[in-house]
Amino acid sequence: MPKLKSAKKHQITSAKAYVRNRAIRSRMRTALKKVRQAPDKASAEIALQAAISIIDRTTNKGIIHKNAAARYKSRLSRLVQTMA
Repeated sequence: MPKLKSAKKHQITSAKAYVRNRAIRSRMRTALKKVRQAPDKASAEIALQAAISIIDRTTNKGIIHKNAAARYKSRLSRLVQTMA
């Protein structure tokens, strides 16, 4: 339990950020799953565009690192390209 007033404030701020970041990260992971579970290439390409947009927004908010975002986008793009 924090003793200082500023530590208590930081604990509250951290808790709010944790909830917000978890929601955004969850939205991103759901978008990734939609691309991976797409039944055909056409729907996968549509899902890929939405996923890339969400990944970029997640990166801009500082929730994931830019290299992690690039890795996600690269792997998803490669997956969609290899679909029959």
